[in-house]
Amino acid sequence: MTSFRTLRLHSLPAHARVGEPESAGAEPLAMDQPAALAMTDLRRVPAVAIQPDATLEVAQQRMVHARVRMLLVTDSAGELLGLVTARDLLGEGPIRAAIDDGVARDQLAVRRVMVPGSRIQVLDWADVQHASIGDVVQTLRESGRQHALVLEQGGAPQVCGIFSATQIGRLLGVRIEASDKPQSFAEVEHLLAAS
Repeated sequence: MTSFRTLRLHSLPAHARVGEPESAGAEPLAMDQPAALAMTDLRRVPAVAIQPDATLEVAQQRMVHARVRMLLVTDSAGELLGLVTARDLLGEGPIRAAIDDGVARDQLAVRRVMVPGSRIQVLDWADVQHASIGDVVQTLRESGRQHALVLEQGGAPQVCGIFSATQIGRLLGVRIEASDKPQSFAEVEHLLAAS
């Protein structure tokens, strides 16, 4: 039988502060550093997910509360069915689908506007382990995407991470517009100079 011990309790000292994540106030990352440093690792941080029958209003509130711009759409067993982004919620698609379904836009089900799993492209974890942050930024720019999911193939395939252009930009200390390719060499040079 294992025996446990009681730990000593202490009084809270005056002026104690609440801890912050290590990245807060740290030096910005650089484009040539390992990509994994900029990935949200879903093996350590719970994914922000929603069920396909949830309403767009609930999805939007979840995004605001979690401070994210993308939700994974999962079934009750945790299987990935698709994803929904803030763009999906705010575009013309929801208005058209709401008219077709005869419901208010906010009451429309997420499944009507989500990107289905069959249309999702992912990065392989084995490739990410040997990639730089700059490689990921280039991939997001070339694909015109704000997010990239990372799939780990060992055993049953599972999404193990997410790259977000906004999060990478925060970590680099620059703004990254993943949906627009650089228009000039000056834009590329500015991004590389910031790293």
